[in-house]
Amino acid sequence: MAWSPDGTRLASGGGSRDGGELFVWDAHSGERVHAFEGHPGVVFALTWALSGELVHSGGSDGRVRWWEVHSGECVREREAHQGTVQALKVSPDGRFLASCGDDGAITLWDLERGEHLRTLRRDRPYERLNITGIRGLTQAQKATLHALGAIEDAPVNST
Repeated sequence: MAWSPDGTRLASGGGSRDGGELFVWDAHSGERVHAFEGHPGVVFALTWALSGELVHSGGSDGRVRWWEVHSGECVREREAHQGTVQALKVSPDGRFLASCGDDGAITLWDLERGEHLRTLRRDRPYERLNITGIRGLTQAQKATLHALGAIEDAPVNST
């Protein structure tokens, strides 16, 4: 859950495998003000834009969404992480969004344009290990090594 910037509303999220739940509540009366529809998977992370006009959500599908509070519409959606989005934070100046997920990465976004700016990641166990030309590995083993940071040069086409 997350408080609105003015402290009058509270956004809450949750859900099940069948779909996510995202609500905005009036903190003083306890009444539900908005129910957002169409969030696939479970909502794990929420934060508000400084204007109070948008709520940002992150879920079990690895995506970050921008929700317009008054209309209840999802106005932007971005692939953010491999695995669940665990946390979202808006920068103090309101220009940037940081998301972190199960993949161990922190992704920085331009909030206004919804553009990915950069990804911050601590080194993984096999970061920058070049596995080009290694024999005896299955595709599944290579995929696991890539997820742990290994790199592989693209094959060269010979004609």
